[in-house]
Amino acid sequence: MTIKNKTITQGFIISGLMNLTVLVFSRGFTNSTIPEFDPVVMSNFGLLMIVIWGLAYMSIAKNYHKVKWLVGVFAVEKFIYGYIWIQWILNNNLSDVYKKDTMAGLFYSIYGINDWIFFVFFLLVFIKILKGNRV
Repeated sequence: MTIKNKTITQGFIISGLMNLTVLVFSRGFTNSTIPEFDPVVMSNFGLLMIVIWGLAYMSIAKNYHKVKWLVGVFAVEKFIYGYIWIQWILNNNLSDVYKKDTMAGLFYSIYGINDWIFFVFFLLVFIKILKGNRV
């Protein structure tokens, strides 16, 4: 499968924008329900770091091929968040979150799916760069 450079650039931008949606779901870090249900990973500091990761993705969108190991780090980071989300889903009741706040419920419903999708994306890009295939 060949992924075009333009598509990869767009993928980095979309991944960054997806991370920035944390600002919407958290209502600018004022939604106390998100940190309540995962005070370690999804504290307001943790949510801010998600925004920072998103900015990092977008910052290399046009020059991703120059920072192959950073793309690999992005893949590892997304894998970790995806794994943490699966653990959270298996050990928590999502309906409890929805009862308290719909935006928080939506956030917990989708954030891990997003992380798994972009884990695959970053991994494919990393492999492509390692092989030296920039077309």
